Amino acid sequence: MRVGILKEIKEKENRVSMTPAGVEIMKHNGHELLVETTAGVASGFDDDAYKEAGAEIAPTPQAIFESCDMVMHVKEPLPPEYGLIRKDQIVFTYLHLAAAEALTKALVKSGSINIAYETIQKPDGSLPLLTPMSEVAGRMAIQEGAKYLEMVHGGAGILLGGVPGVDPGVVVVIGGGVVGINAAKMACGLGARVYILDMSLDRLRYLSDVMPANCTPLMSSPATVRKLIKEADVVVGAVLIPGAKAPKLITRDMLSSMKRGAVLVDVAIDQGGCFETSKATTHTDPTYVVDGVIHYCVANMPGAVAKTSTMALTNATLPYAVEIANKGWRQAMLESEEIRLGANVIQGKVTYQGVAEAFGMKYVPVDTLL
Repeated sequence: MRVGILKEIKEKENRVSMTPAGVEIMKHNGHELLVETTAGVASGFDDDAYKEAGAEIAPTPQAIFESCDMVMHVKEPLPPEYGLIRKDQIVFTYLHLAAAEALTKALVKSGSINIAYETIQKPDGSLPLLTPMSEVAGRMAIQEGAKYLEMVHGGAGILLGGVPGVDPGVVVVIGGGVVGINAAKMACGLGARVYILDMSLDRLRYLSDVMPANCTPLMSSPATVRKLIKEADVVVGAVLIPGAKAPKLITRDMLSSMKRGAVLVDVAIDQGGCFETSKATTHTDPTYVVDGVIHYCVANMPGAVAKTSTMALTNATLPYAVEIANKGWRQAMLESEEIRLGANVIQGKVTYQGVAEAFGMKYVPVDTLL
């Protein structure tokens, strides 16, 4: 199979979907690799590194879309790319379609094969291609929350860890999954007083066992959220419903009860955000203020630490990319339920229920297309 590695065009997105080491492994499996020029530079991999691994360097994205059977990105295709995607071409990337109606319709129109990193799922319910970036984003959420608490950024002037004789800051993490536990660990490490909320009693038992003494796991409910955000200095939105829109857990009305200069970090913004007042921002202009509360809603947080993120992402995606390339998308889906769950839009049909429900579109189970 001919596989194309595209340069990211989302603003300040510095990651690349495959390292030179990944290219070498794909080559060993008998595939041709075409890498867009300078695609890996921001992650520390120049064109020569890809050439040494056996890739051909393409001068333009058009050259990749025109000649490759499968194209790989990190982030979702953007409008300039919609018209380049060909019928039956495999697009393997993060898609987050439930929050992107225009993209969903463009992919339906293209007749392409769209496999989303974020909905590939193991039998235990884990999301192996979302996990590494969730780990990065969870840890970054606290870094960014702590930064924007500084008064120079308009924050309340709170040091999350406090100092002897002064209370530490309060961090509320809504969601006890991969993002949530990584955010809570970072906040605990800084010395903050941390609350982590989840709706699964089994998950809360696990969190109670593994988290340090300055972290309190609590059953999530609207009443608990309303109570805790009144004292919170940083709130991290870390709720995920795989492939579907995130629920709105903090409403506009609830903001009025929060401290002025508190910080909301919405890690769920790729799926529409879990705060009613959330709207996607960029690394260039990452924050805005509503009712005195700072909102940080950058949709590609791991892009700011591209060297770490690119290597972590390739470690996770490469086995699936090899399997799809070795077997073809149809056989790979027939043999792997994990990859089958990654099918979001196949040959003009919406094959992921959460995406279909988000836009009132017809849902077609992927099994009927295999």
